Amino acid sequence: MAAVDIDVPVDTEPQLRNPEDMERQAEGFKEQGNAFYSKKDYSEAFNYYTKAIDASPKTASYYGNRAATLMMLCRFREALEDSQQAVRLDDCFMKGHLREGKCHLLLGNAMAANRCFQKVLELEPSNREALQENKSASTLLEYERMADFGFVKRDFRKVVYCMDRALAVASACHRFKILKAECLALLGRYPEAQSVASDILRMDSTNADALYVRGLCLYYEDCIDKAVQFFIQALRMAPDHEKARLACRNAKALKAKKEEGNQAFKNCNFESAYQLYTEALTIDPNNIKTNAKLYCNRATAGAKLKKLNEAIDDCTSAIKLDDTYIKAYLRRAQCYMNTEQYEEAVRDYEKVYQTEKTSDHKHMLKTAQLELKKSKRKDYYKVLGVGKNATEDEIKKAYRKRALMHHPDRHSAATPEVQKEEEKKFKEVGEAFTVLSDPKKKIRYDNGHDLEDDGSFDGGDFDANNIFRAFFGGHGGGGGGGGFSFDSSPDSGPGNFFFQFG
Repeated sequence: MAAVDIDVPVDTEPQLRNPEDMERQAEGFKEQGNAFYSKKDYSEAFNYYTKAIDASPKTASYYGNRAATLMMLCRFREALEDSQQAVRLDDCFMKGHLREGKCHLLLGNAMAANRCFQKVLELEPSNREALQENKSASTLLEYERMADFGFVKRDFRKVVYCMDRALAVASACHRFKILKAECLALLGRYPEAQSVASDILRMDSTNADALYVRGLCLYYEDCIDKAVQFFIQALRMAPDHEKARLACRNAKALKAKKEEGNQAFKNCNFESAYQLYTEALTIDPNNIKTNAKLYCNRATAGAKLKKLNEAIDDCTSAIKLDDTYIKAYLRRAQCYMNTEQYEEAVRDYEKVYQTEKTSDHKHMLKTAQLELKKSKRKDYYKVLGVGKNATEDEIKKAYRKRALMHHPDRHSAATPEVQKEEEKKFKEVGEAFTVLSDPKKKIRYDNGHDLEDDGSFDGGDFDANNIFRAFFGGHGGGGGGGGFSFDSSPDSGPGNFFFQFG
């Protein structure tokens, strides 16, 4: 709002140059300023107090009044300057000392505020306002001390708590706001940190600390190129800004090392990629998002190197840093599938599908659920000791070996417990061969169907001796007429046998 001009012709101004006239004019301006102040029109009050000061620049109370107006306009640094000028002109001006102390307090200068309030109490020992403000200054000093200790201990939540309490007293302190914003960024609360830094930059676009925090948020959100621009801008404003310098160096190093690892991976140099990602992880432990990606990248390289357990651990580390990181869940789930940890794989795929209901994720979940279901049945491939891609001949050879190994006649001289266990294994070998040697049964088994439920196979009535006799051309053992005799004498060894036809 434009200042209100006094109704004095310009050509009469020289007539007002004598001290008494100037004082009367200054006093008139002050009274007009007081009237606007009472109406809470602080901008006009400021204008008239300024005119009063121009007319009588040695009057302390005019500076005091303008300081009060500037405080109402939240222009605390200017108010501080006016308060200091007021007490320089009149060291016994109690309101000047009180306002100076309040400005110091609002700006976060607790010790300076304390000195001002002590001066007020020297002039008026019972001044209740000074006593109360002095307590506030002491409280502020304690919150500062606690915050400094918390920052050293990396207890950033404690620092934010202390700064919130401190800002309730020192609402205009940029230093406290910056410290709070920095800790919010270190806690991963980037939108809050950015909001604080942006508020300061709107008032002061050259504030190096706010530029640093803005860059820090971008850096921790893995927008490294933009972050570097803010760090460089902060260093232009304050070349000695050590935090901005360190963050800029870390950002550049992290980007370079990560890109080097990515290139090595693209070149199929997985060992080198693994090592480069490991080195990148040591650069800045505070960069949660980038480190989560680095752990996941290292897991991908580790999986290529068949380091599946290490890859699972790396994915878990990535998820601890960023529990919304879908790629890490997918990578870990695949590693679980490859190590046949199907329950864990299902859990991860369920988490992914709940977050992103795509057809691909649904298919992955169904596949894992099927493998889990299959894993809870007898694994006929393991029973025969063959891989899931075994040929018909490999299955027959495996059956021959295992059936002879566990045939009851071979263990006729063993203890009852051993005989019972071997008979059970002999039956399982027969079941496995019955299913895997029949193409239709094998397909249904591989697809996860329950063969007993759909009538394809009845394990309850299964006779392993019949399979054995059929396989060996009609001759079998297990108490039948003729069959194999197993020589378990010490000379022949446990693996020898001979045919004896009845």
